[in-house]
Amino acid sequence: MTEPAQRYRHEWKYLLSRSEAEVLKRRLTPHLSLDPHAAEGGYTIRSLYFDDLARSAYSQKRMGIYARKKWRIRIYNYSDGKIALERKTKRGAYIYKESADITREEFEQILTGDYRFLLDAKSNLLREFYAECMCNLLRPVVIVDYDRIPLVMDAGTVRITFDSDVRAAIGGFDIFDPTLPQLPALEPGRVILEVKYTEFLPQLIGRLLPSQGQEFTAFSKYVACYDAAHHLTDVCAGISKTHMGWRK
Repeated sequence: MTEPAQRYRHEWKYLLSRSEAEVLKRRLTPHLSLDPHAAEGGYTIRSLYFDDLARSAYSQKRMGIYARKKWRIRIYNYSDGKIALERKTKRGAYIYKESADITREEFEQILTGDYRFLLDAKSNLLREFYAECMCNLLRPVVIVDYDRIPLVMDAGTVRITFDSDVRAAIGGFDIFDPTLPQLPALEPGRVILEVKYTEFLPQLIGRLLPSQGQEFTAFSKYVACYDAAHHLTDVCAGISKTHMGWRK
């Protein structure tokens, strides 16, 4: 089933040190609550990102295109308890996320390139994903992992998250395999602060947040992990070519 439609939301991102993130978290805690879906230490998010042959989502982000979209399949703590196909649409500083749940069997079908079931799905989002896969040759490109601590506030539908240890999982696209090798995609000691809200940002919360001049960023986990994974691929290819030349 498709989740209820959402309105466009504001999204701000900051790049903080671990110490700055910890201080801010302590300041926010009296005013926000931990997301009820998260344990005390938060949770691990794993997303399999899709892109077309031209890597449009990647290049549009790199170029700063105003309106763009990304497709991904997301799970939590490597579990198949909830598997969500998501499309994230971005227009400047505003985002709109759509989501539809799929089963593990349906995920396996997508991974093998069998998209036929999507055409008959009740969810519009799944049918649109079918069209993207068939017409634009959307395919899996990289797995993105990170650890998240989410804080929420009903007023203004505020959601503030602290994301750390961003890494690319390589060697396959089985999102349920926790043993996939991983490559760091964010420099050590850095935390991504994301602030999302719909109606308004309460003044109290706004005063606690860093100023926009303090490492305000457009960091993309997808781009960073794609770069990390494909840099390794390029290095390995270069080593392979060097060895072949040496054999000659």
